Amino acid sequence: MITIYHNPRCSKSREGFQILEDSGKDFEVIKYLDEPISETKLKEIISLLGIKPIELVRKNEAIWKSDYKGKKLTDDNIISAMIKNPKLIERPIIVNGKEAVIGRPPIKVLNII
Repeated sequence: MITIYHNPRCSKSREGFQILEDSGKDFEVIKYLDEPISETKLKEIISLLGIKPIELVRKNEAIWKSDYKGKKLTDDNIISAMIKNPKLIERPIIVNGKEAVIGRPPIKVLNII
């Protein structure tokens, strides 16, 4: 099953969602601002993406700049920050089995569907 971690207020996330819709494949939508991602699930997603936690952070968000930027943070600190402030999570994230991709640009969604 394909899953999209989606923020409908984000244009790139909406584009990624539309690509999935147009594909005709079944997929699950998780609006992660409404349904928080657990720490375990976030760690799993980061592992599937093959990235460091900092690479999933939206560094231009005000909360990042005010509370975290410039501080010495461990991977666990960064994951905790994303759990506490889900707006910090880059979007959209599409997971298909053992593969995942950040849909930026949205066309990257096609790589795993």
